[in-house]
Amino acid sequence: MSSVDAGQLLSILIEAARSSPRCLVALAGPPAVGKSTLAERLALGLGPVAQVIPMDGFHRDNDWLEAHGLRARKGAPETFDAEAFVALVREIRAGASPAYPLFDRTADRTLPGAGQVDPAARVLIFEGNYLLLDRAPWHDLAPLWDITVSLAIDEEMLTRRLVQRWLDHGLSASEALARAESNDLPNGRAVLRESRRADYQLV
Repeated sequence: MSSVDAGQLLSILIEAARSSPRCLVALAGPPAVGKSTLAERLALGLGPVAQVIPMDGFHRDNDWLEAHGLRARKGAPETFDAEAFVALVREIRAGASPAYPLFDRTADRTLPGAGQVDPAARVLIFEGNYLLLDRAPWHDLAPLWDITVSLAIDEEMLTRRLVQRWLDHGLSASEALARAESNDLPNGRAVLRESRRADYQLV
């Protein structure tokens, strides 16, 4: 695994866009490390040849989570429709340009078919927590990626960022820590401890 900064990573993706008809990039990392922001920055730098596809569109809906006793764990690996996500990536890998779901954070719900793969896109940047997770069925993604990238963060910094996220929502310090410890941190630790080694680590 090579350590790169954002500028170096952009150069790598520019070269990939020149040399490959379609390059699938996995941008993975725990919650609150800036995956979405980085993905959009890279896409902006690449221009119209790039498209970002967030994993968040594959959240199970709240009714499903309630029925399976997983509402409090929303965001954990088992609360995503991983099989459908793997199927989408396989379809794109095969050259198709399908529709895909997006996640509306304000409404806290998935919007089926709200996204559409651009047939002209040469660099498809997938971003999400579990793209490199070495656990079924997520590990079925491994042979589908051309380039894999992880965002470097240690557990102490991750804890601070996740607690700050809840503080920004108006919770007290004790409430913010409790919320982070109940779900966000277990999910983040799973990413840090169970993800496959990436081609590049962003530092």
